[in-house]
Amino acid sequence: MLYWLLWNAHELWRPLNVFRYITFRGALAIVTALVFGILLGPWLIRMLREHQIGQSIREEGPASHQKKAGTPTMGGLLILAAIVVPVLLWGDLTEPLVWIVTLTTILFGGIGFLDDYLKVTHGKNLGLRVWQKLGLQVVLGAGAAVAIRLAAGHAPHAGVIAFPFLKNVNLDLGVFYVPFIAFVLVGASNAVNLTDGLDGLAVGSVMIASATYSILCYCAGHAKIARYLQIPLVTGSGEVAVFLAAMVGASLAFLWFNCHPAQVFMGDVGSLALGAAIGCSAAIAKQELVLIIVGGLFVVEALSVIVQVASFKTRGKRVFRMSPLHHHFELGGWAETQVVVRFWIVAIVFALAGLATLKLR
Repeated sequence: MLYWLLWNAHELWRPLNVFRYITFRGALAIVTALVFGILLGPWLIRMLREHQIGQSIREEGPASHQKKAGTPTMGGLLILAAIVVPVLLWGDLTEPLVWIVTLTTILFGGIGFLDDYLKVTHGKNLGLRVWQKLGLQVVLGAGAAVAIRLAAGHAPHAGVIAFPFLKNVNLDLGVFYVPFIAFVLVGASNAVNLTDGLDGLAVGSVMIASATYSILCYCAGHAKIARYLQIPLVTGSGEVAVFLAAMVGASLAFLWFNCHPAQVFMGDVGSLALGAAIGCSAAIAKQELVLIIVGGLFVVEALSVIVQVASFKTRGKRVFRMSPLHHHFELGGWAETQVVVRFWIVAIVFALAGLATLKLR
């Protein structure tokens, strides 16, 4: 833990005092993740190619995507590595919340890794069965929820959810807190997974949401800011901002290789992990409901699938040309890069609306 070594040497050299600031370590985490990811990327892509770990494209998908078959997948391993290294270097590893969000991310990535591995070995776009994947996600989500609840101890915010736009309006969920947080994590994880269908779309949107929640976590962990904004004070959540800053840097690094035409796909090992990381961070910052706004793009993408399936099963008709929603616009004539950039713009608008909840109450 480089942070601990440098901070403990600040009495010998006063400039090292700067390492006490979360904002400074967050900036270091972004740079470290970006540089590490870009350096590691070419080697990882080469290894994936050599082991023939390529993406299988579903036949019912857009015809233009068939040419992407064989592109290396499981690139989410690059993202995970680029997150963990800066956290170990610049994070306060004595803070339990840092370990909770980091381990949750890695474990959800493990589910995705197993799913991707089965897809590759079977030679088709079929991995874990739906009930297997959801079952594992629910178990890990519940475990993370219990850990977050235990870390809160007897704090006023323990087991409570806050409502955006409303002052001091909180709801104590009691025994329903763990199932609710598990639902948040599973929902966020799968929503990001559904968004991962175009080059750069998911990782760019995750980067925007991560940057937003780094601000929310920092505010929740700062006594004066939390009191001024009238949001729950969560001791230690500021350190999660360093983790989220590393996510921003790791996303930038992955986007370097994932922009159109993609050299590598993140796979479920990346999308499930990143979604869970955002959901876990939202729970830690006591901004679970704000996730509906900040992650509005992911919510819309997931809803488009639910609506499409429900409509087809009940009426035999499709609402969209194809779901998730990004494929609808793609089949409507938008170029892939147009869909991605425009959806990024929408994600930014949702993120700004989420930040506005801090003041509009």
